[in-house]
Amino acid sequence: MLNRAVGLGVNAPATEEDVDAVVQALAGTTFYVAVAPSALPRGLPAWLAARGLEPGWGWMTFRRGIDDPPTARTELRLEEVQDQQQARTFARVVCVGYGLPGALESVIARAPEAGWICWLAMEGDEPASAAGLYVADGIGYLGFAATLPEHRGKGAQGALLAARIRRAAELRCDTVITETGELQDQRPSNSYRNILRSGFEEVAVTANWLGHT
Repeated sequence: MLNRAVGLGVNAPATEEDVDAVVQALAGTTFYVAVAPSALPRGLPAWLAARGLEPGWGWMTFRRGIDDPPTARTELRLEEVQDQQQARTFARVVCVGYGLPGALESVIARAPEAGWICWLAMEGDEPASAAGLYVADGIGYLGFAATLPEHRGKGAQGALLAARIRRAAELRCDTVITETGELQDQRPSNSYRNILRSGFEEVAVTANWLGHT
């Protein structure tokens, strides 16, 4: 999922030469090519299939206004990331929660420097969960939501969703958006349910075409 091409056919209709350039750039990896609902031309998926790519796990985009979210109950304590030590803890939780390589921790730890507002959910002195909010042009994007396996089911993500929605409202956002994997049989759906419970509406699925070269 980290080897990916985004935006193909969004700002201008893609060409077959564009598709070839993307596949060539990602050669030697397992990768995704994201195809947004608005991507043109409509025959783009057929071009990808002709080059050996297969439909993968798409991402559903969700949207809501900034009205107050439902009450989220948890015994965990939420802390906003304020210093480098907390940023490193945040990065570790994200990497473990998503199964990402530990080498990415130093990159993710710089999220606050890049404008992200980040939170940790704590059980006593132990981190349980993490999440972030990025604001631009009146829109709040919710990302980096991850929970350590041993702390799942404790209400962390519901509370972090509520905290981020409220902060987006304080920052005068008009809209909050987020995303998670589309509903599929045998795929986890806890995040999907948490998002819907927090008042989000489904918008559309961005297809992810899987390639092996």
